[in-house]
Amino acid sequence: MIRINLLPYREAARKENLKRQITVIAGSFIVFFLLMVLGKISLSSSVGALEKNVQQKEDRLVVLKKKLGDIEGLKRDTKELEQKLAVINRLEENRLFPVHLLEEMARLVPNDDIWLEKISATDAELRIEGVARNNVVAARYMKQLELSKLVSSVSLVSTRRREISGYELQQFTFSCVLKKG
Repeated sequence: MIRINLLPYREAARKENLKRQITVIAGSFIVFFLLMVLGKISLSSSVGALEKNVQQKEDRLVVLKKKLGDIEGLKRDTKELEQKLAVINRLEENRLFPVHLLEEMARLVPNDDIWLEKISATDAELRIEGVARNNVVAARYMKQLELSKLVSSVSLVSTRRREISGYELQQFTFSCVLKKG
């Protein structure tokens, strides 16, 4: 006897297999969609954290720029103060120079032979105008000036005869270069 199974078991198995495949595919899509949502949430929180970090860094940069401006101002003030102190120190060093110069000039002038009429000094030059008994005395005074510790060189600008109170005298003008330091 032949038995015929009227139930389409292959058809049922195929439907069951198709249902399983659809469930797996739908589950995969759901898992994929959930992973995408989770990834978006993760990225959004990371972006938010990074934006917050960038904002904090920009705020810090503004504060640091303000401090840098303050530091630059302090540097300018310090430089200006150092320049003023340098000027004060230079003035303090050169404060006694005119006294030493006049003392040296008084020491070098021969008594009763030379009379100084005018001494003018700039930073690097000294100009001496006076009257001497004769050219020899004026030349000797010029040599003494060259040997001075304050003068580095002396040059004769002019000399001419001049009569004062009936005496023939020699009027002279010297230009001296002062030693530095």
